[in-house]
Amino acid sequence: MDTIITGGLLVDGTGAAPFEADIALKDGKIAAIGKNLGTAARMIDAKGCIVTPGFVDIHTHYDGQVSWDEEFRPSSVHGVTTAVMGSCGVGFAPVKKADRERIIGLMEGVEDIPGAALAEGLNWRWETVEEYMNALDAMPHAIDFAVVVPHDALRVYVMGERAEAREPATDEDLAQMQAVLRGALQAGAVGFSTGRSDNHKDNRGADTPAAEASKRELEALAAALKGTGRRTVQIVSDFDLGRGPGAFDAEFDLVDAMATASGAPLSISLLQRIGDIDQWKRILQRVEASVARGLEMKVQSAPRGIGVLIGLEATFHPFIGFPSYKEVATKSLAERVAHLRNPEVRARILSETSERLAGDGSSVPPLVDQLLANIDFVSMSLFRLGERPNYEPKREDSIFGEAMRSGRKVLEVLYDAMLEQEGHALLYFPIYNYASGNLDVVAEMLHHPRTLFGLSDGGAHVGTICDGSFPSFLLSHWARDRAERKLPLEKAVHMLTGANAAWAGFGDRGELAVGKKADVNVIDLAGLELLPPRLVHDLPAGGKRFLQDARGYRATIVSGEVVAQNGELTGARPGRLVRGSN
Repeated sequence: MDTIITGGLLVDGTGAAPFEADIALKDGKIAAIGKNLGTAARMIDAKGCIVTPGFVDIHTHYDGQVSWDEEFRPSSVHGVTTAVMGSCGVGFAPVKKADRERIIGLMEGVEDIPGAALAEGLNWRWETVEEYMNALDAMPHAIDFAVVVPHDALRVYVMGERAEAREPATDEDLAQMQAVLRGALQAGAVGFSTGRSDNHKDNRGADTPAAEASKRELEALAAALKGTGRRTVQIVSDFDLGRGPGAFDAEFDLVDAMATASGAPLSISLLQRIGDIDQWKRILQRVEASVARGLEMKVQSAPRGIGVLIGLEATFHPFIGFPSYKEVATKSLAERVAHLRNPEVRARILSETSERLAGDGSSVPPLVDQLLANIDFVSMSLFRLGERPNYEPKREDSIFGEAMRSGRKVLEVLYDAMLEQEGHALLYFPIYNYASGNLDVVAEMLHHPRTLFGLSDGGAHVGTICDGSFPSFLLSHWARDRAERKLPLEKAVHMLTGANAAWAGFGDRGELAVGKKADVNVIDLAGLELLPPRLVHDLPAGGKRFLQDARGYRATIVSGEVVAQNGELTGARPGRLVRGSN
């Protein structure tokens, strides 16, 4: 045997009750499960730990990072051993040389990945999706990854400037898109994604190319999945929030049309939105009705509030639109902190109001201006993140609560809070899933039988979030710490492993069973702890991003090799491209 893990509590990824056993790995596969399995070149003592399959994340955005970065951080230090890229309809293949800047601008705007980092980091050793997959598979990586074909890139590839202008696709356009998509799926892409959110803009503030794609186009592309094996369709949509009566059902009718045309499993992003806090319930009702008619449909849900990190180092904070702050916005952090601590500067900024940030070619979504204009209300959901991040804080611990107790204005409290820790302090703003001031809504979503674990957005929104830590939070908060509506440990692990692997068509992983791929986590569940996010400047062109580490991962194993140990990557690179089988 190559490796034997002894003394652990096996949570096998099937949803079955945990059991004590040893597990032996050989030649990249699970060779035996039981007691007294002998000795091996590597012995891992898992006493006091749970042993799980490697986690499968079906919603990430490492599409650019994967071409220059071998590590897949932060996901790889949170137990993820397989990451699916190409979510939300955006990605970097297929792409013609003339369209590279368009695609970079799209990813910069939609997913908050610095355009300069993408321009310098991407090596563009591809044009087609097939060439993209081959180029990535030739590189060493820490974990496995799979590719979903993104609608926006596909549309630009076939239609060029007409796609950006959001012109209707012609019969010839549709035939070409179908052919390109089918070729990519037959070469191993594992699905197709499309994005229909008003919050998704390119770096000039324009809607994404496929945001208003017609039913005819969506059905045509969905139909290309037929006969290509188990492939999935992924959709993110606002469901036409705020567009009047009938808009929701009309948008969901498009979802049904795609599921019907493809005959493929389809997943929808699910969250509690501002402006219609009960919309998520109607989505689940429609999903249940679709399933009752024979469609295979699920929702992807996050394990906590979906929001942003706010601070002087982050992409956003409440003062970015204030005239006096904008005068020093490009200075170093230390220079800004010193300047902002000047009492006269403080008084001047606090006397100002924010200028508009969205519109006129800005990629900032209108939601930001709406929030800044209602900062007192917003501050009821603004919290200090702290040294031990709390992702289910109480209303009384908000910035608003502190302002009320201290008799100060909200902006004064915010201003001073951002200067703490020499300007490194972060505030947490859960925009979605937190309307009631707790995660009770998330509990309802996670317990629903049609829910998949998802929406980590690993590799994206690098200056505003670090939700690649979702797997660790699901285990520590929902399976261990939360007093009410906890998830049984076996269900939480099943969501992270077997359920997602089966959904994506990865039959060789997601369970601890003899013959399955040796992707394994050894986790000290009692000691599992999220550390505060930290800003690092490790992207190409000096780009910055938030990373978040965790304590408690004794070992993460991919194809039998230990890729991370005690929270640190080992340098092992067994990761490969996962191709869908036809």
